[in-house]
Amino acid sequence: MSDTTIGSVTATPIPMGEILPWLIFGALLILAIYFVGAEEGATSIVKGMYVHEWVHDSRHLLGFPCH
Repeated sequence: MSDTTIGSVTATPIPMGEILPWLIFGALLILAIYFVGAEEGATSIVKGMYVHEWVHDSRHLLGFPCH
């Protein structure tokens, strides 16, 4: 990859090896927020109340209503 110059600013591409850990972290964070905050009712991926019961206390700690 080459550098790109825009006016007096040179933009250097970020290597994929530096971005990948942040992308994985972001995806896991979004997945965790989904399971804590929305895994219930109409948006449920897992049948039953198993996930809800596993994350019940963290739902209250983070301010998500559940009952």
